Amino acid sequence: MDFILVLDILGVVAFSISGALAGMRKKLDPFGILIIAFVTSVGGGTLRDVLLQTEVIWLSNMLYVYTILFFAIIAMTFRERLNYFRKSLFLFDTLGIGLYTVVGVEKALSADLHPIICIAFGTMSACFGGVIRDILCNEIPIIFRQEIYATACIMGGVFYFLLYLFNAPNGIIFVVSFSVVVVIRLLAVIFKISLPNIYDSKHKQ
Repeated sequence: MDFILVLDILGVVAFSISGALAGMRKKLDPFGILIIAFVTSVGGGTLRDVLLQTEVIWLSNMLYVYTILFFAIIAMTFRERLNYFRKSLFLFDTLGIGLYTVVGVEKALSADLHPIICIAFGTMSACFGGVIRDILCNEIPIIFRQEIYATACIMGGVFYFLLYLFNAPNGIIFVVSFSVVVVIRLLAVIFKISLPNIYDSKHKQ
């Protein structure tokens, strides 16, 4: 099996659970939870593939659909064991953006795009599914708040190209880039690091 396909499926697993948890947190019915899991999993990748004018892979490879359904149902079935929805949602979302950043950069690189555009594609692949999820759940998307989210994906993309320039093996590039995204996101949340606030206290609601 192609290594990028493996990363893509792992990203789908992480985002399907993330989406299912978000749906359950909003107390949606099972159908609503499946829809949220689905758009979270394939939203960013679909936009990426459409812009790259390549095949939208989940339309022809049912492995993606089966994976989403299976892990969304698993999340619903074992919801009582996932006691801390907030922590669980954060964990799977973080793993998802790390995996999808690598996949997005790699696919854009395969299309011979400029490195900056490749990083943008990686960030978009990682974040857009979450944007759709949050909008459907009636929340301001994380990417539009002060949280370190898209910035972590951008840094992962930057490390991807730094290692690529030094001819590092693909496996090393993928693992390090993924790890950079996850570590930056984790550190930002643990130490409450956020982007600068351009509004003073008088403007806060």
